[in-house]
Amino acid sequence: MTPGGADDPADGDRPWLARYPPNVPRHLSIPSQLLGEQFAETAARVPDHPALRYYGATWTYRRLAIESENLAGAFAEAGVGPGDRVALYLPNGPAYPIALLAALRLGAIAVPVSPLYLGEDLARILRDATPKLLVTLEILYPNVERVHAQAPIPTVVVARLREFYPVLRRPFVQIVLRRRGLPTAMPGGPGIVAYRAAVRRRRTVPQAPGDPATTVAVLQYTGGTTGVPKAAMLTHRNLVANVAQTNAWNSTRTPGEVVLASIPFFHVYGLTVGLLLALVEGWTVVIQTRPEAAELLHLVRKYRPSQFPGVPALYLAMLQRPDLARYDLRSIRYCLSGSAPLPREVQEQFERVTGGRVIEGYGLTEASPVTHANPVEGERRAGSIGLPLPETDQRIVDPVSGVPVAAAGEVGELVVRGPQVMLGYYRAPEETARTVRDGWLFTGDLARIDAEGYAYVVDRKKDMINVGGLKVYPREVEELLFRHPAVLEAAVVGVPDPSAGEVPKAFVVLKPGASATEPELIGFVRERIAHYKAPRSIEFRSSLPRSAVQKVLRRALREPPPAP
Repeated sequence: MTPGGADDPADGDRPWLARYPPNVPRHLSIPSQLLGEQFAETAARVPDHPALRYYGATWTYRRLAIESENLAGAFAEAGVGPGDRVALYLPNGPAYPIALLAALRLGAIAVPVSPLYLGEDLARILRDATPKLLVTLEILYPNVERVHAQAPIPTVVVARLREFYPVLRRPFVQIVLRRRGLPTAMPGGPGIVAYRAAVRRRRTVPQAPGDPATTVAVLQYTGGTTGVPKAAMLTHRNLVANVAQTNAWNSTRTPGEVVLASIPFFHVYGLTVGLLLALVEGWTVVIQTRPEAAELLHLVRKYRPSQFPGVPALYLAMLQRPDLARYDLRSIRYCLSGSAPLPREVQEQFERVTGGRVIEGYGLTEASPVTHANPVEGERRAGSIGLPLPETDQRIVDPVSGVPVAAAGEVGELVVRGPQVMLGYYRAPEETARTVRDGWLFTGDLARIDAEGYAYVVDRKKDMINVGGLKVYPREVEELLFRHPAVLEAAVVGVPDPSAGEVPKAFVVLKPGASATEPELIGFVRERIAHYKAPRSIEFRSSLPRSAVQKVLRRALREPPPAP
């Protein structure tokens, strides 16, 4: 267990250990290795096994190792070394793991950047991280060029999207890009390096040494939904530990797992659960560039994945497909759902069509990210995020004083501790001191823990609604709205009120073909909950604003609509 001083709880003070399934270890020995060292061992063990599959193209572990080493050589020639930042401005695709492994081989720090960012969003992260090199696609390069004056990058490695497809499909890719008005030519000029030439030129590059506990592997930006993004410094040990913890939790795993990676690699959930856990184990990763439901069904039919980590909105989108019955999804045995609360109806429906298990988990960027999950083979409790993973501690503390609460079931701020907790925020010591105290990570989530150690997130501390001094947790109201037969999606926020300070307002998306009125839905909630918790108004929407990992952006709902 992560050392924490005299207040370290003994196993007897960790009631959740008694709820672990028999095949899940109560304690783990975390390998003292760099991620690159782990990958090298795997590539040597299963060199001919498929590592990546991408729309008909395949990279074996041998090919992935060779191309990442060659690219590391090109990075080194551009002056990249230990501690330098390498920005990955890429969507999901083979270039992502290849460039990631290349950077880590040199002891550099990978900086995932959302390909949805442009303009000031992009410039802000590049100014903060000051990368020495950036890897991108030709279709995204113009965005980098536009912010060059604000955030200059010495070297940009550019790949063409068509390079990653089978030869016969490449002309089709070019046609699609042209029809969409996207660039297809390779840019030129000072500081531009062609990805294709870089990965083809054979180089020998040794793994840079480093202490896994203090060597930063990834600067993962977070906080975009609550303010200016800040970067969590995730060390090699953080990520190695979370891979070990997450894989140990899946007591049904087998040596030949196939992971369908639709969640974005630029998000820490996709990075760890969609990519790294497979590359460490020697499994196959089926990569989808954008999480689109119709294409997902085709990928499941073609590649027969056994694991499908995702988010509730993605599972729901697949279930809503009118042609769902045409597809056999029963290869899927295990889904770890994160980033947003998992409605029970979605969980049960998806399990019926797959025959697998959909497990609600919990995590945050600062914890690499997974800290909790419901048991795969044990008891899953409705509304719970589950139990702490091996080597993870949990507490509930008073949201103001930070003092641990005494009674089981009392609501307070959830704090966690374990080897997956970040080193700190990049160049933000004061923010780090507020967030990590004596090894405990203050999550900002309000939660309760029952007597057997199952945790229940009530809501974000920042999202709690104060109705005249009475607390309202949006998730509680949303769960009730989800139970109405006409409601597909719901989000609740606090809006200003002259008498109560603020009151709940709901944003609702109705199921296709369904109808409901504002008074009907408000009455539905008021019959089942204290009246002050019920929405005072409801706004019907065709969709809800979401982040790249499909988390509802409550901040966007609170903002007033633009003036006409």
